[in-house]
Amino acid sequence: MLEHSTDHRGAAHGQRGMAVSSQPLASAAGLEILREGGTAVDAAIAMNAMLAVTEPYMCGPGGDLFALVWAPQERRLWGLNASGRSAGGRTLAELRALLAPETVIPIRGAHCVTTPGGVDGWCTLHARFGRLPLSRVLGAAIAAAREGYVVQPVTARGWAQALVEINADVAVRPYLTAFNALFAPEGRAPAAGVRLRNGELADTFELIASEGREGFYRGELAQRLVAATREAGGALQLQDLAGEHARWVSPLATPYRGYEVHALPPNGQGACVLQMLNLLSAGAPPANRQDAAWWHWFIEAKKLAFADRARYYADPDFSQLPVSQLLTEAYTQRRAALIDPARAAPDFPPGLLQGSDTTYFAVADAEGMLVSAIQSIFNPFGSALVVPGGGFALQSRGTGFALDPAHPNAYAPGKRPFHTLMPGFVTRAGVPRLAFGCIGADMQPQGQVQVLANLFDFGYDVQQAGALPRLRHVGGAQPNGEHAPSVVWYEPQMPSVVLEGLALRGQVLREITPEMGNFVGGYQGILYDPVSRAFSGGSDPRFDGLALGC
Repeated sequence: MLEHSTDHRGAAHGQRGMAVSSQPLASAAGLEILREGGTAVDAAIAMNAMLAVTEPYMCGPGGDLFALVWAPQERRLWGLNASGRSAGGRTLAELRALLAPETVIPIRGAHCVTTPGGVDGWCTLHARFGRLPLSRVLGAAIAAAREGYVVQPVTARGWAQALVEINADVAVRPYLTAFNALFAPEGRAPAAGVRLRNGELADTFELIASEGREGFYRGELAQRLVAATREAGGALQLQDLAGEHARWVSPLATPYRGYEVHALPPNGQGACVLQMLNLLSAGAPPANRQDAAWWHWFIEAKKLAFADRARYYADPDFSQLPVSQLLTEAYTQRRAALIDPARAAPDFPPGLLQGSDTTYFAVADAEGMLVSAIQSIFNPFGSALVVPGGGFALQSRGTGFALDPAHPNAYAPGKRPFHTLMPGFVTRAGVPRLAFGCIGADMQPQGQVQVLANLFDFGYDVQQAGALPRLRHVGGAQPNGEHAPSVVWYEPQMPSVVLEGLALRGQVLREITPEMGNFVGGYQGILYDPVSRAFSGGSDPRFDGLALGC
């Protein structure tokens, strides 16, 4: 018998296109671009820009972008990594001296700022797959920022919590005035239903629309961006902005239940999903959402994959990464043998090898192009450092670096940090079937695997696959060198029979309380039916978003 969630919405359907995101205005902006003849890429950029307006604590031009694009004419899946690098003029020794005695890079302030790669990602995607001019693609976001938009309820709660945390952080006090002037103009977070404007962000989008990447990465805006970071103690220079940020990469893939699941390679964490799916295929009990044995195996598989993530995932320009070995059947079998089906392991070491606050959105068009994209400034409002006159905050991705010089993910000048962003995509026999993704930092791989199991193992539709209760394992080694104890956090709606069985196996369980807010991330997905050639869309009820079809 199928398990039910508290979400009573069904999947959305469309024949000529589908747009799904965490904000109604963003989904509507994408659908309007599709109706005007734009490609799915045009629509994705329009949605991302609108999300930057309506969810500024989650994403924006100060962050990075990762995308998977199915090109129907080529019958090929393209991968894009548009993540920025650390400052080219600061060494690890210099950074460690500045941060001493701290052993990790803080999550706010200028030291965690890396070059924003998202705008370069937009321009790179548009150059290859766009059809409408950028002025039209960004038009809805420009209008919303200039004329005003209404804040949604979940957004208002997340915004308020972010402001509490930022205003309590002594590290950002020197530039709180500028931050609050932009994001708390009346001295507090906006309430749901309040109309807001951000004319500075509209100016930034108009500059990008008229001058492309050059307008963002060179010229007056770039000078203001660099000046703001350097005045706060950072080291970015104009030449850091002017360099390459977006790069086409070859996606990774692994088989699962007759499908092929695709992910981007490191410096992102997409390979974690593939490792977890391999481990589930290698020895998990028969799939049953009511069976604690399956959930136990899922948690232990996550621990194994994340142990490798902490040790091996890094910028491939600086390290020889053993990703292909991590996905082999022989390696999977060795790692799966470590799982005790009757007892939880507190932790796992990485495998031994030879040589060795985010927003997701998806869109599909009538020609069969599907885009799976994710964009973020990392934690809420990123570094909390705003660009004067730019209307946006800069990301804090530099906190993902390790400060241990022996670690593959150690900070270095001009290096990409370990990244949590990871769009997902599924094909079957060379035909696209699913563009999907989850948000929530370390939750992203866990969320993706739970969604895939809900779809392909448990038989739920694309809406219910993301609405069912989820759990999140926290603990173990982290890519920045930190370590945390093992805890499984669960939503209150998780079946009691599952929780009782996990406790008997030694899993440490904690219930997610309302005060914690959303601790299991969000989800959006578009499922394609090659027989009817129609799309079905799902959007996580934990957020304000919608799936809209045409």
